[in-house]
Amino acid sequence: MIKKLFKRIFGKSARTRIEGKCHIIPFEIHGVSRDGISPAARRVTDGLQAAGYSAFVVGGAVRDLLLNRHPKDFDIATDATPEEVRRVFRRSRIIGRRFRLVHVLFGEETVETSTFRRKIESEEAETDEHGRLLRDNEFGDQEQDAARRDFTANALFYDPSSQEIYDYHNGYADICANTLRMIGDPAVRYREDPVRMLRAVRLSAKLGMKLEAATAAPIAKMKDLLGNVPQARLLDEMLKLLLSGHAVECVKKLRSMDLHHGMLPMLDVILKQPLGEKFVMLALQNTDQRIHDGKSASPAFLFAALLWHDVLSAWKVHQEAGERPVAALHAAMDEVLDRQQAQIAIPRRYDAVMKDLWLLQPRFGQRGGQRPFRLLSQPHFRAAYDFLLLRCESGEVDSQLGLWWDEFQDAKDERRAEMLLPDEGVKKRRRRKKPGITVQAEPSTK
Repeated sequence: MIKKLFKRIFGKSARTRIEGKCHIIPFEIHGVSRDGISPAARRVTDGLQAAGYSAFVVGGAVRDLLLNRHPKDFDIATDATPEEVRRVFRRSRIIGRRFRLVHVLFGEETVETSTFRRKIESEEAETDEHGRLLRDNEFGDQEQDAARRDFTANALFYDPSSQEIYDYHNGYADICANTLRMIGDPAVRYREDPVRMLRAVRLSAKLGMKLEAATAAPIAKMKDLLGNVPQARLLDEMLKLLLSGHAVECVKKLRSMDLHHGMLPMLDVILKQPLGEKFVMLALQNTDQRIHDGKSASPAFLFAALLWHDVLSAWKVHQEAGERPVAALHAAMDEVLDRQQAQIAIPRRYDAVMKDLWLLQPRFGQRGGQRPFRLLSQPHFRAAYDFLLLRCESGEVDSQLGLWWDEFQDAKDERRAEMLLPDEGVKKRRRRKKPGITVQAEPSTK
């Protein structure tokens, strides 16, 4: 079957060879040169092979190269144990407790190297009451390592020395057909690890691949299993999704498959408030564009943007209850963050930045006296200004406010003085002197 597909795609007889269950695809067919592999990754595979071990570039890097994408990193899989890898490379360290990996260091690049693992069979598996795997850390061979991976497109092994791809599950054919397919029974694999449902959505959106029907079918019935996943893993997967450079498409797919509810209040809010939806989608577009431009993207900024309309709603409630604006905003921020912690715990290290961005927003409306100058001196002014521009673009506030600040921050002193509006801030009350005590003089006896 795979040879027929290759012949149809390339118009010539496919010169693959088969060893056991593995199709070995030569460079003449797949066209991925070893020059596309980072020098550090090549040195790891060359070093391990020179020491008598097998070693391959594996997983997402091979998939991305076949899709003409630049891999974010290059992971290596080998039959050498962590201790053996450590002996081959002096500048390396063994990490991990659940499953040990080796980080091999070459200058600023770190190459993650793992020993082949095997998939734990059902009769041996240690699972919770929902079927989620609790232990998956047994060494194995290359075929077993391929079987335990999630999607066929991620189960390809590339040998830089021969420039051949080793394919046990027709992953190359699936990539050619632009299809994301689960290895094994999708329902069983989702039960073993429910996060695979989110990975299916994220990779499908990121790579522009269609989910194979059998892979997509169980998700609607099994999505509740995500409630049993540790918060740290959900947050990690959510960050990968939001910072993938394809966050807009990912969120659309989450919504289409009804996977968004309960994960983050932000994703529920999108469906409830038209203005909130526009703001959130603009924030995601902004993040995607920054990543595509090679710029950094701040998780704190993104979370602040995604939770902003939740904060606005709570702020309004507190003000209607009679609280003063600043105190009401503080109460609203704490309420929203506490509620979020109960679902996916956003790391506390982001809280201070998020609160700063929120607290600075009302101050953009104060354009008289010394207030604009004090705002310019704030450490997070630039990020808060970018946040303001999203609010302007979404229609939440008048676009003239953004234009005023765009000019004011770069204007010369004379122009800034001209731009200041009448100071409508609360004037400080003068302390009224207490009336002195008048001592009545005694009537004169003269």
